[in-house]
Amino acid sequence: MNIAVYPGTFDPFTNGHKDLVQRAATNIFDKIYICVAENTKKDAIFSMAERIDLAKKSLAGIKNIEVIGFSGLLVDFAKELDAKVILRGLRVVSDFEYEFQMSSMNKKLNENIESIFLTPSESYAFLSSTLVKEIAELGGDISRFVSPEVKEALKAKYK
Repeated sequence: MNIAVYPGTFDPFTNGHKDLVQRAATNIFDKIYICVAENTKKDAIFSMAERIDLAKKSLAGIKNIEVIGFSGLLVDFAKELDAKVILRGLRVVSDFEYEFQMSSMNKKLNENIESIFLTPSESYAFLSSTLVKEIAELGGDISRFVSPEVKEALKAKYK
């Protein structure tokens, strides 16, 4: 079975994330674990439980995926899940530098893990969780960028 992990903080989960998962689940992998990271270095507006719940709701209907939380080293968690691939998205050139560094380090930590990078669909190339949060905080319309559940959750956070 061809299993991948797709890690991230997903604060919040966007339509860009969903697009990447949908394409990878349909065309490339038998199973994808969407791994919501407990990242203590970032100030998340949603708790880990909320981020997991919102990702599950955003991805409803995609059969070969599972959303789970994790902490610790991703390569160790991937090994526990019997995943051989780390799936990541690349939007802009600056993403590549960071992702290349992470990919190289992950390979040093576990030589059996591979990283695969997908570029977003053109309609989501500009989209980031940070931008979505900024627009939501300023009262802008984010309905094209996130699921209805994420939109309502952000609205509630920024009331």
